[in-house]
Amino acid sequence: MPPGGAPCIAAGSFSSDFDLTQPELLDLLAFAAEVKRRPALYRSALKNRILSLLFEKPSLRTRITFEVAAKQLGGDSIQSIGPIGGREPVKDVARNLSRWTDLIVARTFKQKTVDDLARWSGRPVINALSDLYHPCQALADMLTLKEHWGGWHGHKLAFVGDGNNVAHSLMLDCARLGADIAVITPPKYEPNEGILGQARGFAQRNGCTIQVTNDLAEGLSNADAVYTDVWASMGQEHEAFDRARLFAPYQVNIELMKLAAPGALFLHCLPAHREEEVTDAVIESKTSVVFDQAENRLHVQKALLVTLLAE
Repeated sequence: MPPGGAPCIAAGSFSSDFDLTQPELLDLLAFAAEVKRRPALYRSALKNRILSLLFEKPSLRTRITFEVAAKQLGGDSIQSIGPIGGREPVKDVARNLSRWTDLIVARTFKQKTVDDLARWSGRPVINALSDLYHPCQALADMLTLKEHWGGWHGHKLAFVGDGNNVAHSLMLDCARLGADIAVITPPKYEPNEGILGQARGFAQRNGCTIQVTNDLAEGLSNADAVYTDVWASMGQEHEAFDRARLFAPYQVNIELMKLAAPGALFLHCLPAHREEEVTDAVIESKTSVVFDQAENRLHVQKALLVTLLAE
């Protein structure tokens, strides 16, 4: 075990938010804060370890932070860009990589690809984004909120926009950490019902609430933080024109922020389309913490890597 002691992830992978139990989630976030405070303690934690980075989608934050994390922990990484399972079955890709490298990081269009990699690799797999979840991003968001709030209980996060993978992971983490969350979407863009039901089960056990609404004033009331994402993600470009029309009333601007609690934080997973889902005035405001989130991707991912790989 490395200096300071890494937590355990019983599932052996992080293919979705569900791979962390509530105690494991709390322990991992505490460990990420420790790694951020004392990075020198872990500079050899992944000595001689190599990551496979598989990217079906372009990336800045995910790619760079995993590459930097591997190197700062004493390991290294290799990268493959393009479809996973196009030239050969995913199960063959997984079993080849498991013979050469120590862990797979996958940024994919479909959650099934991540699940298949985890099933067949025999090595830990980390979900770096899929159509259903964005769990590494949500971990960074939860660490960022704790740094600014001091904790999660008694606080409310409002997510404005498409009920997408980011919204799913935020709901699941907020519900297990005791923070209220409101997801505010145009009609017919609400979160996945199955994931919402599971998140509400967590929330009920932890004394917090999950609200899904189309009404901005209702959802933003008493929100201590406002979060948004792009209106059309990669793979949804053909919907961009229609979404721009439907989502325009949900743009996060100065007037919308006034519906939240005074001094509410602003979050965005980036990249941001400025003057579309968020105005430049908001993203550059004093309460914007978007670059804290981006930095914390590095720290939570380092904690994940140490937890999954270190002896």
